[in-house]
Order: sequence, then C-alpha cells, then structure tokens
Amino acid sequence: MNIAAYIDHSILKPDVVTKNIITVCSEAITNKFAVVCVPPLFVRKAKELTAETDIKVSTVIGFPFGYSIIEAKVAEMVMAVIDGADDIEMVMNTSAAKNSDWQFLAGEINTVLPVIRSKGKKLTVIMETGLLTDKEIITACDIYGIAGIDYLKLGTGFMENDTVIDDARLIRRHLASAIQIKTGVEIKNYSLANNLIEAGANRLGCSNGLMLLQESLDASDSFRIEGTVFVN
Repeated sequence: MNIAAYIDHSILKPDVVTKNIITVCSEAITNKFAVVCVPPLFVRKAKELTAETDIKVSTVIGFPFGYSIIEAKVAEMVMAVIDGADDIEMVMNTSAAKNSDWQFLAGEINTVLPVIRSKGKKLTVIMETGLLTDKEIITACDIYGIAGIDYLKLGTGFMENDTVIDDARLIRRHLASAIQIKTGVEIKNYSLANNLIEAGANRLGCSNGLMLLQESLDASDSFRIEGTVFVN
C-alpha cells in the first residue's frame, strides 16, 4: 500500500516557526504526501513552497476547541482562502454538541459551507470524537451528511482517543457515502495507520508521516528513507 498518498503532513503545534514550515513542505514534496496542513499564519508561505507541485495546502479554523462564534470562523476562512488555502478544516463546536444544540451546529455548517463553495474550496469538519458519545457522533454525521461536506475528521490531535478505530467504523456506517473520512489523532505506528485505513479512513492527518512511511517501507522491504529523503 502506498501510504504516502494517505498522509496529510501536518504541523499544528503552538510554537511553529517558519523554518518548520520549510521543513514540512520539503518533506511533503520529497515523499509525495497528499497535503500539508499548517496554521493559518503560514498558509501563504506553504503555498509558495509547494507552488510547483500537486500538493494541497490546508489549514485549520476555530482550532483546536471549535467554540469560536460562527462569524469568527467565517472571517478566518475568508482570510485562509485569500492566502491560498486549498482545503479548510473547521473544528466543530463540541460544547454545542454536548449541550445537544444541534440547531446551532446545523446553522453553523449551513453558514460556512456556502462561503467555502463560493470559493471553489473543500471543507473538512473536525470532530473531537473522544469527547462524544456514539449517539452524539451519529447525530453529527446526520447533520454533516445532509449539508454535504467533503471530509469528516476524527480528532484534533490534542487529546488521546483509544477508541478511534471504533469511532472510524461507527462514522463510516452512519456518514453519507460521498463524504470521506480523515483522522487527526496521534498515529503512533504503521499498524494503527493501516487499521484506520481498513476502518474507513481516506486520509491520515499526522505530524509523524515520515515514521509511518518508513515503517510501511520496512514492511514491504522494498525501499528506505535516509533522513527526510525518499530513496528508491
């Protein structure tokens, strides 16, 4: 399996600096990752660094807790698109879900999605599934399925979730088939990555894509990586 095509090479730590963005983009180009995901401040730089490639640049909105007001999320999205983002990843308002305020979540997605569509971009909604019950996850799947988002993402990567594989299976069973699944939780090894893909994940958002790639290549015993360089 070519795991590189599944990887959204991400760097979303609070202390990111420009040299980190340069490194991540270089690694993505060298190893043919699908996407680089960077903080909003660095979208323009990442777009510049990947300009001559097929790599998409994504960024996060309302990150990491999702309880920004709707108007603030819209403003963030507009600026991200202006800076060159191809994909927008918006964190769901977890507090609204825990409060069973589904009308708010429906209103939020029905406000932001037309903005994204008018710019010809794709929208991912990030759910912190480790904080949600199965019933809450299923209800959210119904809302986002009806809205017609592009991806639903499990987790921001800022908290542990030992049930992420079960969550992925649950979401795949209840989410509209046209909507793809991403994961944003920490992926500690290739075995977990492979299990997530088997559970229905179409993309793996992670900061350790090089390690996963190396482990996948070790498993096939066909290639190797030296530093950050993919060697055939």
